[in-house]
Amino acid sequence: MKRADLPNALQIVLQELGGKARMMDVFRLFWSKYGNSLTEKDDLFYTWNYDLRWAATQLRKKKRMKPAKERENTGGAHCSPKGIWELV
Repeated sequence: MKRADLPNALQIVLQELGGKARMMDVFRLFWSKYGNSLTEKDDLFYTWNYDLRWAATQLRKKKRMKPAKERENTGGAHCSPKGIWELV
């Protein structure tokens, strides 16, 4: 798995969680689904948690995830509550 794959993987995880979930639940399901595809030889094995947050930002920029904060909300969508990641 490469960093560029993470936005799509995150969207799949969120869809499996009903489109909305606490970040920790997202991380748990991500690890159970994709953890075995991360190897210790790759940096992503050590940075996946940070990189998954980056993937959330990418989904927000593509308007596939709700904004996390009002200042990010330029499209008129309601923001997700703190600690919740939510698809549009």
